[in-house]
Amino acid sequence: MRSRRHPLLAAFLAALFVLAAGLGLAGAPSTATAAATAAAAPVRIMPLGDSITGSPGCWRSMLWDQLQNAGYTDIDFVGTLNAQSCALTHDADNEGHGGFLATTTADQNLLPGWLATTAPDIVVMHFGTNDVWSSIAPDTILAAYTKLVGQMRASNPAMKVLVAQIIPINPSSCAECAARTVAFNERVPAWARGITTAQSPVTVVDQWTGFDTATDTYDGVHPNAVGDAKMAARWFPALSALLTPGDPENPEEPGNQGCSAAFRTVSAWQGGYQGEVTVTNTSATARTSSWAVTLGLPAGSRLTQVWNGALTGTTVRDAGWNGTLTAGASTTFGFLASTSEAAGTPSLAASCAAS
Repeated sequence: MRSRRHPLLAAFLAALFVLAAGLGLAGAPSTATAAATAAAAPVRIMPLGDSITGSPGCWRSMLWDQLQNAGYTDIDFVGTLNAQSCALTHDADNEGHGGFLATTTADQNLLPGWLATTAPDIVVMHFGTNDVWSSIAPDTILAAYTKLVGQMRASNPAMKVLVAQIIPINPSSCAECAARTVAFNERVPAWARGITTAQSPVTVVDQWTGFDTATDTYDGVHPNAVGDAKMAARWFPALSALLTPGDPENPEEPGNQGCSAAFRTVSAWQGGYQGEVTVTNTSATARTSSWAVTLGLPAGSRLTQVWNGALTGTTVRDAGWNGTLTAGASTTFGFLASTSEAAGTPSLAASCAAS
């Protein structure tokens, strides 16, 4: 219903509000309050790409979990999509469009609309797999990259961009795709060096080296749980280097998030195995107060029991008493897992985050 406020009363109230604002009273936030509000704004991170990023792209959930466990809590994953079908609870917003090509996205100017809606500060981009599959020349794909980065900078002149050397692909329908991926990835670092600026750095993240389509994908293209863990582990150091921990428990030790996780098979049998993970503080000076290890289990495998740690999904956190590790110190946890594979030594990726 439309207001029928008396004109004289309205004028009086307006004058009173102006006076209050001038005196720094209610309705006029102080400079300190405004600064605190600005400081509290989370860093907005857009995961950008195709189905490897968005369908379901569970490396995002593992990466989110690692960042949170390392104290990077003032972050917000953003995107116009929100697929959520991963084991770990996470901020599922993303811009991973299944079947999309980087070249088509650039040619059709799709990115500016997504940027306007989500306003990211950082873009994490794994894009170009479908272009390589479609036998598009590396020069053409990189020209699309250049246009996309230009659109990012038009949205935010201080945009920070992480660009992947994409994971290998070897689909049964494309015998040449593996070699095409190598040829494309070889060109990415030089392209990035040519386009990076001090205000808007472009950082290359090697997602290709050490990634095996036979063990790390379920179809020669899309990562399985092991592949997702490998991708998250590669993104984490590059992304965390652009962030400030939002809730560090050791403020006298800023930037402490380093740890490693080494897996070994203790024993294996038909339908299961016993594993052990050694967690090591990789810092030369700082201690940890907590740690979390995300396990990339093979397809058909699940954890049935964990000791010396607390299990959530596929992430094992410290048990409290073993969370504090001095520089270079290690601790271990063990687990039992079931598997659908034949007896043998299982392959398992483990990524670690500490705070």
